[in-house]
Parts: sequence; structure tokens; C-alpha cells
Amino acid sequence: MDIKDIAKSAKEASLELLGAPSELKNAALKNVKENIERHKNEIFAANKKDLQEAQTLVDKGEISQSTYARLKLDENKMRDMLKGIEDVISLDDPVNKVFWTKELDEGLILKKISCPIGVIGVIFEARPDVISQIASLAIKSGNAVILKGGRESNHTNAAIFSAINEALENTLNFPKNAVNLVFSRDDIKGLLELDEYVDLIIPRGSNKLVKYIQENTKIPVLGHASGICHIFVDESAKKDLAIKICVDAKVQYPSACNAVETILVHKNFPAIEELKKALCSAGVKIVENPADFSVEYGDKIVSLKIVENTEEAINHINKYGSGHTDSILSENKDSVDKFMNYVDSSGVYHNASTRFSDGFRYGFGAEVGISTNKTHARGPVGLDGLTIYKYKLFGSYQTVDPYAKGEKTFTHKFI
Repeated sequence: MDIKDIAKSAKEASLELLGAPSELKNAALKNVKENIERHKNEIFAANKKDLQEAQTLVDKGEISQSTYARLKLDENKMRDMLKGIEDVISLDDPVNKVFWTKELDEGLILKKISCPIGVIGVIFEARPDVISQIASLAIKSGNAVILKGGRESNHTNAAIFSAINEALENTLNFPKNAVNLVFSRDDIKGLLELDEYVDLIIPRGSNKLVKYIQENTKIPVLGHASGICHIFVDESAKKDLAIKICVDAKVQYPSACNAVETILVHKNFPAIEELKKALCSAGVKIVENPADFSVEYGDKIVSLKIVENTEEAINHINKYGSGHTDSILSENKDSVDKFMNYVDSSGVYHNASTRFSDGFRYGFGAEVGISTNKTHARGPVGLDGLTIYKYKLFGSYQTVDPYAKGEKTFTHKFI
């Protein structure tokens, strides 16, 4: 099928999923989890092939080392994939939640109720485990999804998708074409033009990818262009613990979008040299006062700047940050309150590593990505971020005319 036919069939599947019971969605997820586990050796073999081909691309300078690192799928990532699906199964169904009920008048009841978004297109680079995360969240939230991965993970993507698709086909009454995978760049271009069928695009990848998508579609785009995350080490921070957090936030997974890229240190912090030494010992290159603070390194490199006070740290973050995740390490309540309130990011932390910004760690089961948008979903986007709402009005044969004439009045009270 061409991309238009895929999108059209996904739209049809999304309409079938609107009223899908929780039992059906959970049964599908259980089958998906078991089938991925059943085929894991085939998936590992496919990933090994991707890694071999990707190394050639790294050697040619066509992809970065950080992209290569994201591509690898090992036993730990497989375990997390399967656990993520289990967690999604255990979560409450996000559809048909009643946010509030209001009486407009006697016998005229309005309810605001959650519902699926519809068809979601997800375009991502490397990270083949993304397929299972997004597919499981889409299934549970009643959405159809069209996935497009990077060329460097084609073999792994195909193997995981095959396991998912086989499981869904063997789930009685589950709609066909709810989860779809496309491969070519032409498919991306075509997908971005299909606002008739696709309701939301979620890009996961480089700044260049996200900007391209934002500039070439009428479809709403949810995501983040970059992950310029900061840690501000206040003068009152417990030095050994603060150093430990800074190292963790950079070294634990340097290519992640929630890894720290800039460390701001209060001029009176008593262990500045110890912090630098610890970072260097962990293999981190320190760039002091770089010409450009808006660089996302995605590697063991970090910018470092000495600041006068909390206000300077906040102003720096709001100027150069990407609205992703920023943290203050401090024992001063006034500084903490000021930082937490005035830093304009989707995640603002106190005495914690920026690496906690993750749907799995937030208990969302998995995530479709991190959003720095100021729309219906912000931060790690899990199940709730894949739902929107509708208003359901339950009446008893009322007409508007008596209210327009002033013969009847609304009560407008929450019940």
C-alpha cells in the first residue's frame, strides 16, 4: 500500500478503536509482549545486522557515535521493552475518564470526557525500542499509529513490527492496520501532507528532523527540537552529592535528550575544582564559557559557567534552554522556590538528576517522547498525552429557543 492508503486504513482502524473495551486492548498488549519475547532472538539478530551497517555509516561520518549508541538493543533494553508493555497493561484505561460533570439546567447534563486523538504519526531516529513503546501506548489509548524509523534501524524495526503485527492479527476483534510501519523518506513527505487522515505528528530525533517536520506540515506537531538541559549548583548544595548528580546527569547516558549539557555553578560553591576533576575523571570534556550555549552535545562533553546568583542561572536557562528539563542543587529554600517557579521548562527539578525526565521513570509505563510544547501535553508524554477530550451533552429534548428568549435560564452548576 502507498502512504495514503496506509493512512486511510489507519483512520478506519482509529474509528473502530474509539469504543474498544479495556479488556480487548489489554489482551492485544499481552499478546504483543509475549510475541516480542518469543521472537527476541530474531530481533537481536536483526539489530546486530543494523549495528554492523551503522558502523560503516559512523566511519563515513554519515551518522554520529551517539546515534549509533541509541541504536543498540541488548538484553537490558529488551527487558525494559517488555516491562514497559506490562506496565502499560497495568495502567488505568485513559479513555472515557470523566473530568467534570455540570448541570446546565434540570435534565440537561454536560460532561467533559477523555477520548483518543485518532491517527498519530511518529517519526524517529535510531532507538528501535521506540516501536514497542509507542505501539503499546497507542493501543491502550485507543489510537492508530503510523511509525517511521531511521534507515539505520530498518532491520530491527521490521523485526519488532513483525512480532507486534502478528500478535495483533491473532487478537480476536482487534482492528486491522491499527499499527503501521513505513520505511522510505518519500513516506515521510507523503505522511506530512495527509492532514485529512492524520491527527498528530510526533517527531523523535535531531533538531534538524523536528524543524523539517514543523515547517512542512499542517498537522499539529508534538515534541521537542532539542534537549539543552541544565543543572545549577547553588552555593549551599551538598558538595559530594551535587558532584555525584552532575556526573550521573552527563555520563549515565550521554546521548539521551535529558542528559545535562550545561552546568551552571554559583561562584561561592566551595568545590568547583572538585566538580571539574570528577567530571574529567569520568571522561567528560569540559568547555568553559563556550561561544554558543545552545549546543546539544549528545556526548561526554559539557559546558560550564560560573554565575553570580540564582537569578543569573534562571535567566541563562530561560535564554539558552530548550524548555526540556533543568535542575537546581541547593539547600536554600528561597533559591529553590525561585528556581522552581521561574524556570520555564517542562521539567524543573530540585536535588535530582535531569535523567529522571522519562515516561518509564515517571510511572507512565512508556512514553512517545518528551514535549516542550505548551499545549495539551508537556514533558514525558504517556497515555494521558495521547488522549484529548470531547463534551457529551445528555438532554431531555430541550431546545435553545426558550433560553435565547429569556424564558428559561441556565443553572450552570457542577455536580
